[in-house]
Amino acid sequence: MPKFKYKAYSENGSVVEDVAEAPTLNDLIVRLRENNYILIDAEEIGESKKEKSLKKGGTKFSFGGVSDRDISLFCRQLGVLIDAGVGIIEALEVLAEQMPNKKLAMAIVEVAKDVGEGEAFSKAMAKHEGIFPELVINLVLVGEETGNLGLALRRASEYYERMALIKGKIKSASFYPAFVLIVATVVVLGILYFLVPTFADLYSSFGSGLPAPTQILINLSNALRENILYVVVAFVLFLVAFRFAYVRNYAFRKGVHSLILKSPIFGGLALKSSMAKFSRTMATLFSSGVPIEKALEVASKVAGNLVVVEDVDKVRKDVTEGQALWASMKKQSTFPNLVIAMVKVGEETGRLDEMLDSIALFYEDEVDRAVDAMISMIEPALIVILGTIIGVILIALYLPIFKLGEVIK
Repeated sequence: MPKFKYKAYSENGSVVEDVAEAPTLNDLIVRLRENNYILIDAEEIGESKKEKSLKKGGTKFSFGGVSDRDISLFCRQLGVLIDAGVGIIEALEVLAEQMPNKKLAMAIVEVAKDVGEGEAFSKAMAKHEGIFPELVINLVLVGEETGNLGLALRRASEYYERMALIKGKIKSASFYPAFVLIVATVVVLGILYFLVPTFADLYSSFGSGLPAPTQILINLSNALRENILYVVVAFVLFLVAFRFAYVRNYAFRKGVHSLILKSPIFGGLALKSSMAKFSRTMATLFSSGVPIEKALEVASKVAGNLVVVEDVDKVRKDVTEGQALWASMKKQSTFPNLVIAMVKVGEETGRLDEMLDSIALFYEDEVDRAVDAMISMIEPALIVILGTIIGVILIALYLPIFKLGEVIK
């Protein structure tokens, strides 16, 4: 069992230093409180297995990422502990023991040590790029400056909970058609590779010409069987090349994002998703006291679509030069008229944070409705397409049998 060297205030106000065994730091805190002690500081003597595992993996070399739900859970629990009067270092150490995500837990341990050495909480978090999002760091900085860190953390938790819901909706909308298309492709390839050759052997004994659809199908099957290795290699190479170009080539990635926005099915959903993320980020940061230029900078990074990201960056530059937010947004093609009109009203009435929150709620609801409508529309469409393809294949296979009488004559 881990040992902790701790300092605590006793009931009469004196400082007590001692060593105690406890399964976790949280258990030690509970035990001290039961004995009317208030913990000041605690240091583990000999690292626990979890601590050793975390340090061995390290923040940079551990596998897996930090999801929006992980960040939301961290902010919510930290906010609750701080509002309950628990010190920031103590709260971070408790969360590090309880956090299921190892990468995040290791980062929390290092942040707690930096804060214990006198560094500001926001600066300590900023050292862990890729773990703590910029939005959280900015909210924490505002919370430190205003003395209301608990409120800032609650807003961050609510924000990432909403972001997780939006991303989950988008994933569910794209997963279903992708799954059906993959299954359809496997079924069609299976028919061509295994079933069609059986019919081809049967029809070869007839000694007569086959109908054109049947012959085309047999030719496709033969080509697939003879070149299956090349087909698989070409498909894998295409996926690798596409991913490489998407990750490394900005122009290619932007072209893909532009194509998505222009697509008849996914374009509307992609734009609504970007507007929901943009407006929710702006509402959260601006209402917390973050300057609008900084809020726009952070919002551009979470918009998701590069076309929208570039337009937000243009808006930020215009606002920095003194232009009104709504006027700059009007010059860009991606912002809907509804967003521009509500931002204009918010700026003119001094209630921009409320208007941004209303925009965020509107587009979050729109994403929900768009996803439900898309799934209800795609489901029968894919069934019809799959049924048509398989139906055509089956008709082509059995067409010679329908004309069996003529073949026999």
